[in-house]
Amino acid sequence: MTMASLSEWLDPLPLVAILRGVQPDEVLEIAAVLFDAGFRIIEVPLNSPQPLSSIELLSSRFGDRVLTGAGTVIDPASVSEVAAAGGRLIVMPHADANVVETAKSKNLYALPGFATPTEAFRMLAAGADGLKLFPAEGNPPPVLKAMRAVLPADKKILPVGGITPDKLAAYWSAGANGFGLGSALYSPGMDIGKIAVNASEFAASVRALK
Repeated sequence: MTMASLSEWLDPLPLVAILRGVQPDEVLEIAAVLFDAGFRIIEVPLNSPQPLSSIELLSSRFGDRVLTGAGTVIDPASVSEVAAAGGRLIVMPHADANVVETAKSKNLYALPGFATPTEAFRMLAAGADGLKLFPAEGNPPPVLKAMRAVLPADKKILPVGGITPDKLAAYWSAGANGFGLGSALYSPGMDIGKIAVNASEFAASVRALK
């Protein structure tokens, strides 16, 4: 079966839900709320409690309807563990070609972090499916616009870090193709109703841009 492009996963709603700190016994309820809001990409950072269990639960429940993966993947060995749990997306905070190459060797999507053009081009050469601009707080829209001018237009760039609904438009105008959403969408202990409201607000904001 042909692997869909990262663009195809982002097209319905170009947002990645980052569930840092989520517990396995709550992840399915939270994911259901996100799915109803239109989210189709869900990331469980590996520094969450029992992250592989959460990834396995998400993969089993949603299958091909959601691109499930891991964030904060910092070494090649973790890539194999994520793949074994059913994860198909490897998101990194840094620019490590070994992690990207390991992910691609297992037919997984690789979304490494970058903060400079040098890192971006190195990750693309390693086979990255897209790029995570991180931390976005340190790379405001004018910086992204300058880098976007030299980076391949067909490669997706997703700012991550401190992203709130009111920041989407400026980054989008500067060349962002999507966003990774952390604590403004979900944080440990957040009420499920609040998560639903946050998800709807982000979805409405990004759809208005498209």
